[in-house]
Amino acid sequence: MSQGHTRMLLNGNHAVAHGVKLARPMVVPVYPITPQTPIVEKISEFQLQGVMDADLMTMESEHSAMAACITASLTGVRVFTATASQGLMLMHEMLHYASGAQTPIVMCNVNRTIGSPWGFWPDQTDSLAQRDTGWIQYYCESAQESLDTILQAYWVAEKVLLPAMVMHEAFYVSHALETVDVPDQEIADTYLPPFSPYHRLDPEIGASWGNVVNQDMFYRHRQTLGQSMEKAIEVALEADMLWEKLTGRGYGVIEEHRCTDAEIIIATTGSMAGTAREAVDQLRDSGMPVGLLKVKLFRPFPVELVRRALDEIPRVIVLDRNFAPGTGGFLHQELKAALYGLKNGPVIYGYLTGVGGTNVPPDKIAGLVRESMEEEPVNSSVWKG
Repeated sequence: MSQGHTRMLLNGNHAVAHGVKLARPMVVPVYPITPQTPIVEKISEFQLQGVMDADLMTMESEHSAMAACITASLTGVRVFTATASQGLMLMHEMLHYASGAQTPIVMCNVNRTIGSPWGFWPDQTDSLAQRDTGWIQYYCESAQESLDTILQAYWVAEKVLLPAMVMHEAFYVSHALETVDVPDQEIADTYLPPFSPYHRLDPEIGASWGNVVNQDMFYRHRQTLGQSMEKAIEVALEADMLWEKLTGRGYGVIEEHRCTDAEIIIATTGSMAGTAREAVDQLRDSGMPVGLLKVKLFRPFPVELVRRALDEIPRVIVLDRNFAPGTGGFLHQELKAALYGLKNGPVIYGYLTGVGGTNVPPDKIAGLVRESMEEEPVNSSVWKG
């Protein structure tokens, strides 16, 4: 044990559970689904041991779990849940309701392929398909980052009053063992004070939620929701800075690795970023001026930070472990929109690689960089295995 933390060997899901315990949620509605189940199993174990004081509610479906999260959050308590793949799809209706009600729920989604065909493999399409539901979205590449991001997500969500998803990928992160520094409870309590919102459902206050609104009220409500989302980038940067001061670990909302003097930048998100970082180091050793842009915060998309990072970069290669039929890779779409009109912006190559969890080692990524030197970019995403 070192000062301020305990070093443990944890898989990604158990690291999330430790992060949740540190955040002290009072209500945890759950429904099990592979590969998320170890998160709720570990939380249940914490509760049984008496080291976590939360109302653990076993629901009849993911839709019901999210409905319970919303109603609990509206009473002013801190709430957590977790899901994956089809479970997130079943929550879809309630995801919109949660953001509309401005409930700062934090949820971990373990990215898994959506059926059909049936599979259990790492693929980000499940959560990226929810990018327009009004939830903040974080993508993590390691167990340590997932634990730290759970606490940061609460910090941000409770400041801007929006729900937040924290993603890591099935098996590559969820079930892979790593050494993780678990902060002491005192550090977590210093960072994340008790949640006490001014507006909440309370008989003594006499407040309510759920009345029918007219057109003008709905219009103004959506404006307010948009303003909260816009504010989330600045708040997320502040949350990360404060966490780094307490623990020595910061991630930013984007990460630029060896981008100084780079002529080619690989852009990606999630666990692919760790592999791409190794590929970048290999290519740098061979003399190629390559860098990495990791997008950690996907919603709200950090447009201005991405534009600054890629200004005057000749070439960007986007690696997507996800696929939207008809439009291609989600990050490829977002980057093209973000960089539109940039005077000295890069040419952009969109590669669909790792979709469905296929293995993409560093040598494969280095090969894709070299291939791009021989190709002209096209507007659509290209399948690259």
